[in-house]
Amino acid sequence: MNRQRRTFERQKIVSKPNPEFVVSEPCGLLDFLLLKLPDKSRNHVKSLLTHGAVLVNGAVVTQYDTVLQPGQKIEIDRSAPEGKKQKCALDILYEDSDMIVINKPAGLLTIASDQERELTAYHMLTDYVRTKDPRNRIFVVHRLDRDTSGVLIFVKNERMKLALQDNWADLVSERRYAAVVEGQLKEKCGRIRSWLKETKTFLVYSSPRAGDGLEAITDYHVINETAGYSLLDIDLKTGRKNQIRVHMKDIGHYVAGDKKYGAKTDPLKRLCLHAYKLELKHPFSDEVMCFETPFPESFTSLFSRASLSNMQNG
Repeated sequence: MNRQRRTFERQKIVSKPNPEFVVSEPCGLLDFLLLKLPDKSRNHVKSLLTHGAVLVNGAVVTQYDTVLQPGQKIEIDRSAPEGKKQKCALDILYEDSDMIVINKPAGLLTIASDQERELTAYHMLTDYVRTKDPRNRIFVVHRLDRDTSGVLIFVKNERMKLALQDNWADLVSERRYAAVVEGQLKEKCGRIRSWLKETKTFLVYSSPRAGDGLEAITDYHVINETAGYSLLDIDLKTGRKNQIRVHMKDIGHYVAGDKKYGAKTDPLKRLCLHAYKLELKHPFSDEVMCFETPFPESFTSLFSRASLSNMQNG
């Protein structure tokens, strides 16, 4: 199917020159900005990224984990965070009259929490659709964890919302994730099955007893590895809360950067989990629609750097 990929930028209203920096060595975008903007908080810098205020060689970049290369020019658009009418710099993969599909960056909430009301994918997309008609709305049909990036679907009318929510398990035929986990897996492919429960403090855990909780099934295979990490392609057979994170903990290979579930390392300064593929059947047309994004460059470069280092040391 034909996909649309659009980047939304705010109109610039510049009263003084935008700050510009030149990259001198490979590094992550968020780390670079924190270094160059020492007077700004981490949340403020993340807000700049989410709102499309950061340009790399003239193009808006919202992914916190983008790997920068020497010679690239980074510009901070001072006007971007001030604009309230077009608060959308999200990577839109597909849009039609029924749905809108984005590649959600890590660090952005799907919907509001008690701590954050406006800096969410839902709020930003609502602002975006209302620039066309103030009566427009969007609806949530599924979610991604705040620190998980990847394919996220919203819909534009209640008919579509109800059709997807009521038949989600039957309509969704494939959900795949990329994950960087700690260590090398002895079994290079396999299936993890358990029954998930949740504590009063919202921590999910596995029960080995059949029927004791919600059944969760995760298939995986290793596609690359180093001495310290493995890159997994994960096929999610059930979509339970924190399922992948809990199942990786169960086999002793925590998702890198997952402090909540016991990870000891944080190589990319983010949860290393990305929803790269979602396939579903349209509830009214029966068309099979497949939405995909590449693995984050930071995931694959973690293994490329290790391979290059091994070659140089050898």
